[in-house]
Amino acid sequence: MRVFVTGASGWIGSATVDELLAAGHEVTGLARSDTSAAALQAKGARVRRGDLDDLASLRAGAEAAEAVIHLANKHDWSNPAASSAAERAAVQTISDALAGTGRPFLLAAGVAGLTQGGPATEDDPSPFHGPQAPRGGSENLALEFVDRGVHTVSLRFAPTVHGAGDHGFIAVIAAVAREKGVSGYPGDGANRWAAVHVSDAARLVALGLAKAPAGARLHAVAEEGVPTRDIAEAIGRALGLPVTSIAPDDVQDHFGWIGTFFGMDLAATSTATRELLGWAPAGPTLIEDLDAGSYSARTPMAG
Repeated sequence: MRVFVTGASGWIGSATVDELLAAGHEVTGLARSDTSAAALQAKGARVRRGDLDDLASLRAGAEAAEAVIHLANKHDWSNPAASSAAERAAVQTISDALAGTGRPFLLAAGVAGLTQGGPATEDDPSPFHGPQAPRGGSENLALEFVDRGVHTVSLRFAPTVHGAGDHGFIAVIAAVAREKGVSGYPGDGANRWAAVHVSDAARLVALGLAKAPAGARLHAVAEEGVPTRDIAEAIGRALGLPVTSIAPDDVQDHFGWIGTFFGMDLAATSTATRELLGWAPAGPTLIEDLDAGSYSARTPMAG
């Protein structure tokens, strides 16, 4: 199958491209830089130059493909409104290009904010609608196209897709610990984060392309919820730093923008996804990755 992948040289995208190529698919990745293009070509993937703001390139890539996997996102936490607007425009463009074709369109979403008071499940609809919503309400926008002949599948990733080389949320939290000289956790540290290893996440994407029905919401979740205190303690062990509670009123000041998320309970299950796809996560747990030193090296502060 000819598959067009945005975010193809990113953290999840790079692992996904490997899975797709191993499964025999012909992959074309969106690349905004010479470095990204070279990395894709070295894997044996084709390259389409462009980025999320190049809607003409997105449309052309979607029209030429038999399936689209949208994993790119600006993730500009200093200007989330701009990131959400770009995401919505990209999803609208791809969905319009695929309308009436019955072709698969898999897009990245998340489990954050789906529900309160318990772990999020695949049955929980996203509460985010419209351009002003987080990620521009892109999941609901894309799912609306199921009735317009698009085989839409939502890929809801855990807040941490971890592994050696990750520069995401856990890397930022580790960088804060290094900067502050202490590994902190919010309040009593009982709030939890769902987690999944990047290899398992990539496998889920490939399985979703092969098996998921239109309108499916898939949860890339291996661990339902890792307490933030456990995360902080593992970071403390890895970096040789003391571990302490951060008072709820001080979380934002201590952690910066990541504090908004680190203070939330972001637990989720994946029972329905596992049963639907026969997906069985096998990668290291988050704490195992932290204890193995995957986040011990210095990484730039994102956001």
